[in-house]
Amino acid sequence: MSAALRIIKAGPGLSLQNAGRPGFLDKGLSRGGAMDPLALAEGAALLGQPPEAALAVEMAGAGGVFRAEGADLLVALTGAPMAAGIEGARVAWSASHLLPEGSELSISGASAGSYGYLSVAGLDAPEILGARSAHLAAGIGGRLQAEEALACAPAPGPGGLMIAAEDRFGGGDIRVLPSVQTDAFDADTLARLEATAFRKDARANRMGARLSHAGDGFSSTAHLAILSEIIVPGDVQVIGDGAPFVLLNECQSMGGYPRIATVISADLPRVAQAAPGSPIRLRFVTLEEALAAREAAARHVASLPGRVVPRVRDPGDIPDLLAYQLVDGAISAHHDKDA
Repeated sequence: MSAALRIIKAGPGLSLQNAGRPGFLDKGLSRGGAMDPLALAEGAALLGQPPEAALAVEMAGAGGVFRAEGADLLVALTGAPMAAGIEGARVAWSASHLLPEGSELSISGASAGSYGYLSVAGLDAPEILGARSAHLAAGIGGRLQAEEALACAPAPGPGGLMIAAEDRFGGGDIRVLPSVQTDAFDADTLARLEATAFRKDARANRMGARLSHAGDGFSSTAHLAILSEIIVPGDVQVIGDGAPFVLLNECQSMGGYPRIATVISADLPRVAQAAPGSPIRLRFVTLEEALAAREAAARHVASLPGRVVPRVRDPGDIPDLLAYQLVDGAISAHHDKDA
């Protein structure tokens, strides 16, 4: 039997994701891909894989129960932290672990953020339009279900590595650029946009996230004069009730609402990862600042393999602690230290 990860119980939002499929916007297909590409890259680093080869089970809000079949598997857990355990023994997040053949990995709900990732060494899936990721809005692939078996490779190593994850799960300050219709909003409205304390609405998915706030909605002279036109992830549309709506990975390719701003690429995963109710503030920056942030994000991803370190285990988590040789050699309380 070839190695596989069997899904025993599936949470409501499991899908296979990699970096997505760029280049099809003119065909009506947005890029898609992992909502938190940094988590995808962290998983690849923990498994010793190049970022471009990364493929993971994306878990929206909660995970499930998974079993190693056919061989021991090497897994990595990244993204929004979730309580996880192998055969009932709790395991660390932002770390890699050996999942022995026949054993089960249980992953519960997120304690922060929205999207967790289960990476597995050698995880594979059929390629469609140049990518192995699902695009749920377009009907490419689909949500993973219980009893599905995902092809993997036998564990290439023992695991036991960890990586310090950047905290990106609580919303916060989100940088935006002026967009196509920003000039259609008056100066007072734009100032109010930056001054407003938003919260991520529960009405959010892979297509977009509504930002809720107290007070009046936002409006412009362009609301009734816009024809449908090309839109991209990051665009902040002002929808019919005056609420800002941030387009995310699987957004449609055309839209007719005015775009008051565009979230910079470096901060878009923070919007996606923010849990419902998380505070969000929008702040305009210059193009130069946005490009510098993008370059810094790329440098951080490139540095991830060098940030992986051996994990120091908690003795309380080692069930066979007495089997380890903790002291080498003999000592005596009566030994003369000056001898």
